[in-house]
Amino acid sequence: MTDVPGIAILGAGIFAKEAHLPALAALGSSAPPLRAVYSRSEKSAQDLAQAATASLNLSTSPAAYHDGDTSTNLDALLSRNDITAIIVALPITTQPSIIIKALAAGKHVLSEKPVAPDVQSGLKLIADYETTYKPKGLIWRVAENFEAEPGYRAVGEVVRSGKIGEVQSFKAVVINYMDKESKWYKSPWRTIPDYQGGFLLDGGVHTTAALRVMLPHPLTHLSGFSSLNKDYLAPHDTVHTIVKAGPKIRGTAELTWASPTKSRPTADGFVISGSNGWISVNQIHKPGSNAPIIRATIHSNFKSDSGAEEEKEEVIEELYSGVKAELTSFFAAIKGQDDGKNLGDPLAALSDVAFVQAALNSEGNLVDLTQLIKG
Repeated sequence: MTDVPGIAILGAGIFAKEAHLPALAALGSSAPPLRAVYSRSEKSAQDLAQAATASLNLSTSPAAYHDGDTSTNLDALLSRNDITAIIVALPITTQPSIIIKALAAGKHVLSEKPVAPDVQSGLKLIADYETTYKPKGLIWRVAENFEAEPGYRAVGEVVRSGKIGEVQSFKAVVINYMDKESKWYKSPWRTIPDYQGGFLLDGGVHTTAALRVMLPHPLTHLSGFSSLNKDYLAPHDTVHTIVKAGPKIRGTAELTWASPTKSRPTADGFVISGSNGWISVNQIHKPGSNAPIIRATIHSNFKSDSGAEEEKEEVIEELYSGVKAELTSFFAAIKGQDDGKNLGDPLAALSDVAFVQAALNSEGNLVDLTQLIKG
């Protein structure tokens, strides 16, 4: 044991290994030491501990906790006084009870999105935190990496600067190809989901989180339809919606995990239109680089020296680094530092769940999203 505060990761799945470990490695000594990992099975816990040792270049492997023995189970991990914060990366329906368990043990919590499997359970979870654990000084944040992505946040700054004028409309198109051989599909809890929407919930919250960051007003109303185009992606794999944001902004959001091909059409991405220009936002991969990039292309009007109206193009490119950004912000928060980015707010994350839930159940009827998250 040591007096230096440490962290633990709960969950040994793909995202823990391929996102959280690299982000911790990138942070280096500025991140708290990883002291323990947990998974239900001993093998997966040991696998994550070994991966962490290699990724973080540790001289001592983090302790591997797992079910089946009181000396190595989750309660034993949470009883350690050298662990002050927990990263939760578990299946969607498992997370709420584990979040409360960790908070009850006096740990700060960063839990992976979505905040909860549905709005009702999310409201209860937030209420429990607000009334019981927040007053004790415990911090709970929701890890939504799209909200933290520097590229999307840069677009939000451009929009708020007024460069494209008053925002009038937007379009979000997400087209994903998911086959049975995908590593994401092969996760048992995703293959037979026990939560609404399947991949639409698991991945769809990313889209609304990006819109939250980029648009000047929150989404308020929705009308749409859901469908299932590939049986193995049940219960749903596609939604088409018309959306309202703030008092005047109108838009559309189309999300599918049932693309017939691996290739993506050029329409995939975001477009935000204003009274003085527009912004397109897409994910790209540059040759020779494995890291995806968020590219924003900005077109705006301006008056030339002669008084003629001309059009200007600007391009912003930012590497995907949202997980690193959200971890940095969380670690700062548990030290009592406020970075001013307001990342990980559970109620904001619940609005993302509300969008997906409304899209799944609308059947063409108008849904008030603000009322939905009020319960």
